[in-house]
Amino acid sequence: MDKSVYSKDYKDIIERLKIARVEAGLAQQDIADKLGKPQSYISKIESGERRLDVAEIKKFATIYKKDVSFFIK
Repeated sequence: MDKSVYSKDYKDIIERLKIARVEAGLAQQDIADKLGKPQSYISKIESGERRLDVAEIKKFATIYKKDVSFFIK
């Protein structure tokens, strides 16, 4: 499996992350506040500059009220 941040699988996860945020009606700043992080943290994740790990995906799933499988189809 390709470990590149820009692999198709990773791009798909990031796209689903953005979709979930928009569907939840939340801004990047809202998510950052919930996680105790700066807004730039969310921006870098959504742009692919910062790579997510499984524990972080779980946190996002909880905030967006989605099952983890939504992100890793």
